Amino acid sequence: MKLFGYFRSSAAYRVRIALNLKGLEWDSESIHLTKDGGKQYGDKYRSINPQALVPTLQEETTYLTQSLAIMEYIEEAHPEPPLLPRDLAARARVRALALSIACDIHPLNNLRVLKYLTKTIGTDDGTRMSWYHHWLSTGLDALEKMLAGHPDTGSFCHGDSPGLADTCLVPQIFNANRFDCDLTPYPTILRINKNCLELKAFQAASPENQPDAQ
Repeated sequence: MKLFGYFRSSAAYRVRIALNLKGLEWDSESIHLTKDGGKQYGDKYRSINPQALVPTLQEETTYLTQSLAIMEYIEEAHPEPPLLPRDLAARARVRALALSIACDIHPLNNLRVLKYLTKTIGTDDGTRMSWYHHWLSTGLDALEKMLAGHPDTGSFCHGDSPGLADTCLVPQIFNANRFDCDLTPYPTILRINKNCLELKAFQAASPENQPDAQ
């Protein structure tokens, strides 16, 4: 398998974690999102991912896009160790936690949105950061409530084994720290993030450990 990604992409980071948790072998190909106007916009990459987004996972002649869809594919193709619990209600809870990050927090704060705010709308750096912090805190406020005190929250988002929700949580917290967000209101999130980062699968997936890290 080959993963087309970028070292600081949250979505690619999620998939790297999932591949590592599964113990799968994969190669990396960097699609630099800022160099030369963004390598993702080149005709070669657009031919395999018309959205011009990362990541894309290649397995033989098949190209898969969208991080959550890729991880669901990995889960179905390689069910052990599981990223999702077996109980149906529990699976729905884990998916809801993952989607609350991947669909409600991350899209409002990703690179192309921040660039649009600055270059097209003309917002200044302070306004752009206010936007980022507002939507991050709105999302994390809800996520902390979803996790804190819930009987199924354990060492990780669900139980005592890392899963799909954790693959989404850790990249989001990495970005929050990068943008100097105050995370003290979220003790449950911080505890889970710390537990994840103690595992080799998460450490190996971390942006600073990628070949294209700069």
